[in-house]
Amino acid sequence: MKLKEWGVFALLGLVWGSSFLWIKIAVQEIGPFTLVAFRLLFGVAGLLIVMRFTKESFPRDRRTLLAYLFMGVVNTAIPFVLISWGETLIDSGLASILNGTVPLFTIIIAHYWLHDEKITPARIAGLIVGFIGVVVLVSRDFGPQGLLENVWGQVAVLAASVCYATAITFSRRHLRNQPPVVQSLMVLLIADALIWIATPIVERPFRLPALPLTWFAIAWLGLLGSCLAYLLFFYLINAWGPTRASLVTYVFPVIGLILGIIFLNEAADWRLIVGSLLVVGGIGVVNFIKAKPKPELAASAAD
Repeated sequence: MKLKEWGVFALLGLVWGSSFLWIKIAVQEIGPFTLVAFRLLFGVAGLLIVMRFTKESFPRDRRTLLAYLFMGVVNTAIPFVLISWGETLIDSGLASILNGTVPLFTIIIAHYWLHDEKITPARIAGLIVGFIGVVVLVSRDFGPQGLLENVWGQVAVLAASVCYATAITFSRRHLRNQPPVVQSLMVLLIADALIWIATPIVERPFRLPALPLTWFAIAWLGLLGSCLAYLLFFYLINAWGPTRASLVTYVFPVIGLILGIIFLNEAADWRLIVGSLLVVGGIGVVNFIKAKPKPELAASAAD
């Protein structure tokens, strides 16, 4: 792994980790569909400028376009709305922690989808630890009121994590070696078109943001959290592969918790701390404890 790639990794973690704060700020004034529609619009505008300078061309074959349609829906449109809606009910720090479960779901999905990503005993142990962490986190809102409101916000963010995990695995199989600029633009363009169709129907009456802070949050989420972040993420997928690239979600809980506590006065009780440690610990066990090679594989490698 080159120093440049680690720099990209760190920058992506900071940008995406801070997105939960700006989402929380924006949904105080506008609905989640409106936020996502404008966020993606800013992201598409930025990527069109980048694509003009790189002189890349749009894909035209049907199979690739269908793959991008799937990615636009599952990797962006659905999870962006789910996270934005979820943050109308839960803290931004908690949302960042729950979104950090993406690698755990990726392991399960990849086991059945990819021949070289099988579940091992170490990965099973990590899944159990991570699941216990999620249970501890959501137990903060197991009261009658929380079951009706806050828990559904947490379920929405976890569902978004499943979408991301599915899309990462799908991208590995069907969109390898596509230029990062083309990947980013196609995914955002398709997702934004679908969201703009749905927004006037779902959120009535449709209204523009009025507060300067909301517009700043949208611009941040669009130009940095979507345009720049997608360029960095698809670069990492091409450089490291999807499994290692997904490790960037480890940074989200740290950044999200710190920003939420500092700027939004969000509380950090023992369940938030213990749960986040278990989630991060489970992810670490899954990704950093390697299984011992089978004897026959070791022998063939020696030959």
